[in-house]
This record gives sequence, C-alpha cells and structure tokens, in this order.
Amino acid sequence: MTSDTCFHNLKEGGIERELAPGVRARVFPGVNAMLSVVTLDPHSVSPVHAHPQEQWGVCLEGEWIRIQDGVEHHVKAGDFWQTPPNVPHGGKTLDSRCVVLDIFAPPREEYRKPGRGLGV
Repeated sequence: MTSDTCFHNLKEGGIERELAPGVRARVFPGVNAMLSVVTLDPHSVSPVHAHPQEQWGVCLEGEWIRIQDGVEHHVKAGDFWQTPPNVPHGGKTLDSRCVVLDIFAPPREEYRKPGRGLGV
C-alpha cells in the first residue's frame, strides 16, 4: 500500500454505494477491515438485514432509531454500538439527516465496488 491509499478524509472520497433510497455510503476498504461513511436522509429506512461480518457503528451527526435483533434503540451523535456477526439490524431516521461511521471486519467484499443495495 502507498500513502495515497492509506490516508483519507471522512467528508470526501471512497467507493460510492446507494444502500437504499435516501441511504448513501462512501466505502474505504482495507485488507482486514473496512470503513463506511453512511448518510441517511430524513425519514429514510435502512432495511433490516444480516451479514457474517462483525460491525461497529458510530453516530457522527444527527439521530436515528437503530434496530438490532428486533429491539429499537434511539441513537444520537456520539453514541456507538457493536453488532455481532449474523445479527439482524437496520434503522430509520427521524426528522433530520444522520451520518454514521460503520466499521466492518473482515471487509464486506461486495462493497469493494460501486453499486446499489446492501449486497446480502
């Protein structure tokens, strides 16, 4: 890896994916982990899904309802969570946009290229 591929800014760049209507991600893949900056428009839904990767999330801006294993959690900026592999999860925004930083380990291979959908 060169320094060009090792240093990034959360506000720009990355591989773009539309995960669902009003839910956009910019993905930064690594060898053993992957970061994804997800912007959710007001009143948008990230459908409940599951995948074999462990996932951590950090709410950077706004607030939303995180649904994990059937339980709703009101999450606001500064809150973070861990989702074990294969646990169903998703969420929905309220009246304002929300920005979330997701960390996956190992990387989600389907997110290494631009596209649409959650890839599960």
